[in-house]
Amino acid sequence: MSAARGRRRWALLAAVVSGLVALTGCSVVVVGRGSPARPPVTDVGAGDTDVVGATGEEVDVLARNALTDLEVYWGEQFPEVFGTPFEPLQGGYFSVDPENVDPSEYPNGIGCGSDPRDVENNAFYCVAPDAPNSDSISYDRAFLAELGSEFGRFIPALVMAHEFGHAVQARVGAPSTSIAAETEADCLAGTWTRWVADGEAQHSVLRTPELDDLLRGYLLLRDPVGTGQGEQQAHGSYFDRVAAFQEGFDSGAEACRDNFGRGRVFTQQPFLSDEDVATGGNASYSLLRTIIDATLPAVWEQVVGRDFDPPAIEAFDEDPPRCAPDAELDLVYCADENLVGFDETDLAAPAYEELGDFALATAVSLPYGLAVRDQLGLSTEGEDAVRSTVCMSGFYTAQVRAGAGGEYSISPGDVDESVQFLLAFGGEPEVVPGADLTGFQLVDLFRSGFFEGLDACGLEG
Repeated sequence: MSAARGRRRWALLAAVVSGLVALTGCSVVVVGRGSPARPPVTDVGAGDTDVVGATGEEVDVLARNALTDLEVYWGEQFPEVFGTPFEPLQGGYFSVDPENVDPSEYPNGIGCGSDPRDVENNAFYCVAPDAPNSDSISYDRAFLAELGSEFGRFIPALVMAHEFGHAVQARVGAPSTSIAAETEADCLAGTWTRWVADGEAQHSVLRTPELDDLLRGYLLLRDPVGTGQGEQQAHGSYFDRVAAFQEGFDSGAEACRDNFGRGRVFTQQPFLSDEDVATGGNASYSLLRTIIDATLPAVWEQVVGRDFDPPAIEAFDEDPPRCAPDAELDLVYCADENLVGFDETDLAAPAYEELGDFALATAVSLPYGLAVRDQLGLSTEGEDAVRSTVCMSGFYTAQVRAGAGGEYSISPGDVDESVQFLLAFGGEPEVVPGADLTGFQLVDLFRSGFFEGLDACGLEG
């Protein structure tokens, strides 16, 4: 969070694996299948899609399946979106275990002639004039298997889809900056993932519950917090990457083609002081309370008008105030008292300590959104109201980022913490009651409010 001079920023500083992966070249409707709606998918035979160096391990099977389905998908979509036939990749696919390389398997190296060991903890698409194995995808199967074991078996397919997105860009032109090119590839991966979730793929499968794990996995694939947008290999913040993926998932390849030009908004930004680097930018808890008390009314008074009566914001210890509609709630709006409350013990402390300070601001913004809706004469009950408040939280975040928070503003990692909060706590009925929404849906609603404004939230801008 930033103020005038000597200002602090919100952020969560973390050392993470870079990239999806750090490449050297390179409406809120969730669908999916709870159970197969068509005959079970079949694995691709090794002779049907050749992946040099591949084994019979699950990670290679999943990657080969995805690559085959990606060839089919882009063979169909590319002409419709870009107006020309899709030219299949000419350089092939390469699977490597960097700790157990047999050089005889890679007589000309892997992508663009690279040493197989160069792909450690990575995957990349490579195209280079006159280089061997140009126009190809290479990946570290041990690394992808590790990611898959933690964040779901679809992760290897997602990585293949991202790299295939770069192959699409090589055929039509990529955005001029690294961060735009990488997030556009995330968007293109999202379009294919939606196709898989709809049950259209012959060899890959994705069910609705797996989407939450997929978004969680993206946390390890963001740039380190504090990376500038202009860095040579910038890939984007957690929110930048997740938002791009969901945009492709929701809106299709045309959105990826059209929406990653110079006007694209990115939340990734560098730290501006050594103090912020040292503290991770996180405000102290007491200062955070001041920030929340200042920024929420500053944003919403501009929407409601001068008659806006800011609700009081109070913390409670496990037992909500008597006015709460449910004694089990961690977040409370009491209309008669014009009061917003949050559980300091069960919610605020873990959110602040485990995720970062803006996670708590996101939490408090949800019942605060009910107060805003109430003063606008809108319903505060039911799933529509819940969806609206999550969307409004995204709007509030965007407004603080744009300067509506007065002396306080967004800092590196803040919006990432909003995504983390919605995925970690949003599925709990004590936090988001009255709606059966997945983490993917909650983040998608937040994203809509951030980028599209109040119209997306059922309020007029």
